[in-house]
This record gives sequence, C-alpha cells and structure tokens, in this order.
Amino acid sequence: MANKEELIAIVNESYKVSGTSIILGAPKFQNEVLSGTQIKAPLKTFNRHGLIAGATGTGKTKTLQNLAEQLSVNGVPSLLMDIKGDLSGISQAGTENPKIAERHAAIGVEWKPEAMPVEFLSISNEKGVRMRATISEFGPVLLSKILELNDVQSGVVSMIFKYCDDRRLPLLDIKDFRKVCQHLQTDEGKKQIENDYGLASSASIGAIMRNILEIEQQGADLFFGEPSFEIEDLMRKDSRGYGYCNVLRLSDLQAKPGLFSTFMLCLLAEIYEKLPERGDQDKPVLCIFIDEAHLIFNEASKALLNQITTIVKLIRSKGVGLYFITQDPTDVPEDVLGQLGMKIQHALRAFTEKDRKAIKTIAENFPPSDFYTTSELLTSLGIGEALVTVLNEKGIPTPLVHAYLTAPKTRMDVVSEQELNAIVNSSELVEKYNVEIDRQSAYEILSGKIQAHAEPEKEEQVPEQEEQEQQSPKGRGEKSTFDKVMNSSVTRTIVREVTRGLLGVLGIKSSTTRRKKSSWF
Repeated sequence: MANKEELIAIVNESYKVSGTSIILGAPKFQNEVLSGTQIKAPLKTFNRHGLIAGATGTGKTKTLQNLAEQLSVNGVPSLLMDIKGDLSGISQAGTENPKIAERHAAIGVEWKPEAMPVEFLSISNEKGVRMRATISEFGPVLLSKILELNDVQSGVVSMIFKYCDDRRLPLLDIKDFRKVCQHLQTDEGKKQIENDYGLASSASIGAIMRNILEIEQQGADLFFGEPSFEIEDLMRKDSRGYGYCNVLRLSDLQAKPGLFSTFMLCLLAEIYEKLPERGDQDKPVLCIFIDEAHLIFNEASKALLNQITTIVKLIRSKGVGLYFITQDPTDVPEDVLGQLGMKIQHALRAFTEKDRKAIKTIAENFPPSDFYTTSELLTSLGIGEALVTVLNEKGIPTPLVHAYLTAPKTRMDVVSEQELNAIVNSSELVEKYNVEIDRQSAYEILSGKIQAHAEPEKEEQVPEQEEQEQQSPKGRGEKSTFDKVMNSSVTRTIVREVTRGLLGVLGIKSSTTRRKKSSWF
C-alpha cells in the first residue's frame, strides 16, 4: 500500500484550486490527520450537485450546515430542507469548546463563531414565511400526480383546467377546484363540458373530489392559494454580501412524502423555468440541500421520478446546485446518482449480512484507491469524518480521500422559541407573504358572488335591451361590477396565469402565456 508522503502529494495536486474554494477538511491516513494539507472544493463546481450520505449520528447534518455556511460567506444563498428540525441553529453563532479547538488545530484552519443570515420558511403550520402556489400554477399534470389519479381521471382534470381557461374562471385554491367539480356535476355543467371537450363521467369527478379531500386533510389547503412565493426571494444577500440561508421547516411533513416530492418538483421546475441559462460561472446562484432525500424518491411514481431526473440534469446550466442528504446512497436512483459531482460519505453500519453486501456495492461506486480499503473504512469512520471525492476546476473527479471535516461556525443545536420568534417577526418576507388573499375566482363566480361570467358561446349574442343600454350615455359611462373586475390589472394577471400548456411543468409554455413575473410556492 502507498505511504503517507505519496498521499500528501496526491492531495496537494488533485485538490489544488486556483480560484475561490471551500475547505472541507484535512486528509487522514492510518488514523493520523495530515496537518497542512487541505481538501478543497472549487466554488465554481457547486452547481454540479452532490450527495451527503451516512448512518444516523455520523454528522451528515453538520456537514450540510458547514457547506451552507461557507457558501453564504461567499455570497451564495441556499435553501435547506429541514425535515428533522435541527438546522435552525445556523441562525446563531456557535460556542467554542475544546473539541472544536483541537479539531481545527489539527486541520490547520482558524475557527471563529459567526451567525448566518437566515429566513425561516413554511408550507404548513410551522412558523415562518408562508410559501404558496395557486392551483393554476401547479397545473393539471402535477395536480393529477399529487391526487394519485389514473389516466382517465387525469384526463378529466386536464379538461377541467381547459374549461376554466376558456371561461376565465381562475383556479387559485382548493375551494375553487372543488366548486368547479361540483358545477360540472349539475345539468348545466355537464352539458357545457360534454359539448365542448367530451365526456367527463360523474364517477371520475367523484373520485377526484374524494382525493382532493384527502390531500386537504394532509394540509395541502395551506399551500394552495395566494400570494404566490417568488423564487427571487430565495436569492437575497444581506448588507455584508452574505447569501441568505433559507431554512424550510418541514418536520410536520415526514408522514406525507407524496406531498413533499410533488412540492419539490414544482419548486425545481419553476426555478428552471425562471432562471436564465448561465453556463459555468465563478459560483452558483443558489444551492438546494434536500435532507432525508428518500422521502422524495421512495414514494414518487415512475413518471414523477422521470421528471425529477430530467430537471436534475437540466438545472445545472441555470447555476443551481442540488445536494441530496440521506442515510443510504442507494436511496437515490442511479440516473440521479450519476449526475452528482461531489460525494461526502459518512460512516455506514453493518449489522446484518444484507448490510454488509450493501456496503460492498456502495464501495464500488467510489473511485478505486491505493491508500484505503473503502469497504472496510466505510464502517470505521468516526463522527465528523467522511470519504470525499469532488470535481476539480476542470470537472474531473478527484481521488478518494478520508477527510477529517471542519466544524460549523454556527450553533450545532436548535434555537429557542424566543429566538425563532425574533427572526420570524423581524422578517420583511413575513410581511409580504403571511397575508390571506381571497380574490374573486372560480368559487365566487360559480357561487353567484359575481353573477355573470364570460362564456365563449354567449359572447356573440347581445340582447337588444343590453345593446340599447350600451348605446345610451349611462351605459357608456358606467361599467358593471363584473366588467370592472374582469378588466382590472389583477384579474388580467390571474387570467394570464391560468392559461398554460398541459405540460407546463418543465416550462413549456406558449409565448402568449409566459408570465412577466414568475412565482410559485
């Protein structure tokens, strides 16, 4: 086996960075930390995605926290999916202790406590900035997937969206969609949709309404509505030029993986659509860390997995990096795993024969090493240690190295309720998004709050009395309530949002329906 001096030479050469870099730690060889030799990841490659894996308690979350901190200091904002509720400490400065001092002395990197700028977000009842999207923005494809509908029922959903588009019935929240379904079960509604679009059976509409009730009970009604969250607000910096760490609090969604996976796809699709092509730059514009990644992949349908895989492949060119955090690397599909340039593998546990076989398979996914027996090292790594390989500045994978990782400079614990409230209450985004807006939409129109609405088949038939009124001075000078609403800038914006292609999830929209200001959850 090669010796220590050879490893130092290889690390110094392979992990050498001429531009800005993030220090991950120092190499270890036969339980010795090789001080003065650092493992660096080029900042420009952080849009090439990554994986942080390892058993419970091996330090995955702290590695995630450490990366987000260093990205923030370099002006790169991040979005952190906080499934377990243990990432809030990134908003507070850490406290030095002898173990941290000893670790950083061995690595040869100064440790200085510092708090990061943080925004707490929520799509449920958790405290934070509310992230919402309208039913219209979600679209028929994703809505059908979250409702777990079959092909026939999905077709009916597409017909419902088309019906609402043609009649200018904005679909903003769940009650809008439910009201339209109820209307289409009436004699008038059945006749309209069958004449224009085809048969929509009562059985299919009934099944759709039952599934709507199910997701509503899971809390979906909280994130369907207005105001829609604008993705530009994920990319803010503070007065120091530090990128915001946007912590999305999801601890109450662990039992709803289907909802979470569809939510994530909608987010990624909107980011992909909104951001311009950037190519390779000095640093990414945003990094997204998805903790407990198995919640996305294990419960996702095949079609949903295909769409996630497609977006992972495409979003890199937008300057966005995706980082999946999970206990077992095999939780991530091979098509996605092959797109991940950075791999940080913490310790794994082998309690059964199945575990031992899995570890051998995982070891084969890493570059071969002359310095380590990967399969053996995977089960003997200490807390805060990992096997690391990254992409160098030329996009070439670096040799595998046993890394002694740096510690986060923020608090490695959760914040108090008082600290959380102080951050949330002082947020500018809370004032912007934590308001309830219930504009005139499909529910109000079909409920009779607005008595008339535009129907294509009636637009050319103006009764004689109405024609006379329009020609009178009074008719020319005054508009009905409906006319005022339908001609307002707000309604025109909603109507423009409602009209979309059925496959709009990947940003495939006609030029006449592109939004001037994109927004999503």
